[in-house]
Amino acid sequence: MKILVLQGPNLNLLGTREPEIYGSATLDDVQRDLDALAGELDVVLEHFQSNHEGDLVDRVQQARDEGMDGALVNAGGLTHSSVSLRDALVGCELPFVEVHVSNVYAREPFRKTNLLADVALGGVVGLGVHGYELALRGLVGKLSR
Repeated sequence: MKILVLQGPNLNLLGTREPEIYGSATLDDVQRDLDALAGELDVVLEHFQSNHEGDLVDRVQQARDEGMDGALVNAGGLTHSSVSLRDALVGCELPFVEVHVSNVYAREPFRKTNLLADVALGGVVGLGVHGYELALRGLVGKLSR
């Protein structure tokens, strides 16, 4: 099974950006831990992070062409604004689980708008970077059925 781990804007700043909200783990830490879990689950991961919406859309389309089975998606701020990313995920029929390090629903009012939630298989929100591991287990479970 091949899974794309798609990280949106500012996630490259994990570990240094607002650590009181996002914690001290870096994106490299997240990738390392996910890769270890993927090995246990017999899954191959492809990691991709970009601060540019079009690059994320292109990567979703490429994932379809590569035969990816699904994705973990942390769209960052694009969660609240990107119809294009939503359309790519839906149009490419890429099943995905949404991940957010912070509890976006307990933050600023604009973060309560989520353009991805209704088309995701599920979501893990507010559990810090450990949410990625839960999301991966959940996605693999859903795809294996």
